[in-house]
Amino acid sequence: MTKQNSASPLPPPKERRRLRESRSLTLDQVAERIGVSRTTLHAWESGRGLPGGAEGEAYARLLAALALTPLTPPAGDRRRVPAPACALENLTPTQAFDALYVFCTPALVRQAYLLCGSRELAREAVERAFQLAWQRWPVVARDRDPAGWVRAVAYDCALSPWHRFRPRHRYPEPPPADPADRALLHALLELPPSYRRTLVLYDGVGLDLPETAAETEASTPAAANRLTHAREAVAARIPELADPAELHRRLLELASADRLRAAGPSLVRTVGERRNVFWTRTAIAFTVTIIGATTLTLRTAPTHYEPPIAPAQAVQGVPLRAAAGPLSHDEQTLRTKLRRSESSGPERVRPLAG
Repeated sequence: MTKQNSASPLPPPKERRRLRESRSLTLDQVAERIGVSRTTLHAWESGRGLPGGAEGEAYARLLAALALTPLTPPAGDRRRVPAPACALENLTPTQAFDALYVFCTPALVRQAYLLCGSRELAREAVERAFQLAWQRWPVVARDRDPAGWVRAVAYDCALSPWHRFRPRHRYPEPPPADPADRALLHALLELPPSYRRTLVLYDGVGLDLPETAAETEASTPAAANRLTHAREAVAARIPELADPAELHRRLLELASADRLRAAGPSLVRTVGERRNVFWTRTAIAFTVTIIGATTLTLRTAPTHYEPPIAPAQAVQGVPLRAAAGPLSHDEQTLRTKLRRSESSGPERVRPLAG
């Protein structure tokens, strides 16, 4: 193993990548400047390789120069200057959210398109991710990587299997017009979701392997295995993409082929707040319904045990109850005579002499 030059100490791998990205330099630009391949430079930035020799010394000098060079943007381009810490701290939550949205949305929509193959679904996934971020903004604002938090949620929304049951997304959108882009998109969509996500993060976004493993919630060996199988599957369909550098370039071209636009930050915040209010009211109504049903049950439910009434049964062997029959003619005559003599007859019946 080549030893590192002690006269030019190198920063940690993550710091190397941060210095390069802070100056808006790509891997290809730095690799061409120091005379190494893009794969070698990527290994140095991910910690899988140790710089050495003349190239390592040139790399160390370049990093030292980047660390000492102030961030002075070219004239007419002030967007590359990061905001001072004091200015970021003075931003209101709305301003901070809008700044994060404007900065991340264009790239996130293109990445989501590579994952789902639908322009409308990609925009919807990114907007939904930012709506969730606005609902949990205190947590997201304190996160060490707010952009990574939103990216993870957007990827989950784009790869959700429930979209196939929605009528809006049941039928696929028209494929890209370029046959090469159409073949690459078809190859990506044929990959399992976990392989597709790993490939986009590593070869599309440019994360290193540990960061890719952390974002996909997998171990580093598992992420490396997914990446290897994904590259092999894409290379089997498109042999010219066996080179990782060419695959990275083609992914960027495919993502940038169409102009994918999302809604404005104010609209996303408004829709998120309305959605939050709707679900809050729904939860309150559901809770009130449950409480009312419980109260009604307690009021109408029996408070003691009531034995059930036994079913009726026929009783045999009981004699019939005797009833008076119709009166005879003599009995009817006597009854009539008695009724007539009640008011005009003698007060006392006297016995007749014998």
